[in-house]
Amino acid sequence: MTTRDGRRVVVITGASAGIGRATARRFAARGDAVALIARGADGLEGAAREVREAGGEALAIVADTADHDRIDAAAGRAEDELGPIDVWVNVAFASVFAPFTEITPEEFRRATEVTYLGFVNGTRAALRRMLPRDHGVIVQVGSALAYRGIPLQSAYCGAKHAIQGFNESLRCELLHDRSGVQVTMVQMPAVNTPQFDWVLSRLSGHPQPVPPIYQPEIPADAILYAAEHPRRREYWVGVSTAATLLANAVIPGLLDRYLAWTGYESQQTTDVTHRDPPNLWRPADDEPGTDEGAHGSFDHRAIAHSPQLWASQHHGLLAAASALTAVGALAWARGRKATGRARRWSFEERSGEGMPPVRAIEVARAAWGLALLMAPAQVLRVLGGRGNRGAKAVARLLGARQLGQAAWSGLRPSREVLAGGAVTDLVHAGTVLALGAANGRWRRVALSDAGIALAWSLAGLRDSGRP
Repeated sequence: MTTRDGRRVVVITGASAGIGRATARRFAARGDAVALIARGADGLEGAAREVREAGGEALAIVADTADHDRIDAAAGRAEDELGPIDVWVNVAFASVFAPFTEITPEEFRRATEVTYLGFVNGTRAALRRMLPRDHGVIVQVGSALAYRGIPLQSAYCGAKHAIQGFNESLRCELLHDRSGVQVTMVQMPAVNTPQFDWVLSRLSGHPQPVPPIYQPEIPADAILYAAEHPRRREYWVGVSTAATLLANAVIPGLLDRYLAWTGYESQQTTDVTHRDPPNLWRPADDEPGTDEGAHGSFDHRAIAHSPQLWASQHHGLLAAASALTAVGALAWARGRKATGRARRWSFEERSGEGMPPVRAIEVARAAWGLALLMAPAQVLRVLGGRGNRGAKAVARLLGARQLGQAAWSGLRPSREVLAGGAVTDLVHAGTVLALGAANGRWRRVALSDAGIALAWSLAGLRDSGRP
């Protein structure tokens, strides 16, 4: 569902600062209509102005995510003024930096209500509107701390762990119902946001994110990508997030001791002295002149680029490239070994003609398989078909099959393997031709793919019959 002029309608909680504000700019740059929800009026006004400057339509709504009725009313207002909600992004949170024994029950409850129940309330308001339409995406902004607790942030870590469990449970329910509404989670690293200037803290030094620290535009890019590719259950952002989650899965006890040793010092600094009033009970960016923007006090140390984020968004491409590299390396090694023994690759010992380690047809097959696996919608569009969900799933399966056959034929270029591959290609061609005949919409796609498979089949039969 989109607005009348073709734009998506996006709702972002915690939109007045930090990750939420940077994310609002990213959606606005795509021309989307963005409903901004937060408590701070001045921060919201600044965020709305940036959304309009970036090319989007802004609707600022003052609301506390801990209040379900206010959030549900905000969702209703967003639909009334902008249109049906396509994407809902839960970002808002509150925290306390202190040892657990120094956090009062009221403070702990408040941090939990805003951070955990705020996500629950936002998700409930979104589902109430998305489920009847069977359309929509909900992005939960998580953290490496959803898996790995650290000292001095017990309220925040507990809430993020709760969000993780809640999201997994909800995702299973939506899958069971075959719902068109999708949920995904983006696990964040330490980010340079204003929260470290206005968080309630009982530390002797200024609170800081555990280095390495990333600029909020990196998480914003990840959220935008997740909203457009929500079928993956979660995304990891930053090398530190990946390293933390992997280490916690393998050596959690050792990590406990490491964090006990380093966790206090790494979360406070004397390099920064700027502090605003705590925002646990009331917003720090409510009065005129208090807008902090998206960035916090660590611009001088924050990282503005993340190769890991690109890798996370293209892990299938990297895996395929790694597999092809491994195939090529093994084939090269086997060719070297055969040459050292004064032998040539051949189908039979008596054959006087050798065979190169990797045939050109297998390279072409691997490239075709990679295209089907990584860009099925674009391939289908070029061939004249529509890239709906079912068609893309079939294209990916065919791509995986092509990659597997290319790898096997490259590693074991025997008469039997090539003959078997030729028969497989022949069956493939006949199958897609039958599907094309059964459904006229896919006739052009079927003819194109069958033609490619038939050409490979003939080439394989020719090579397998080489004397």
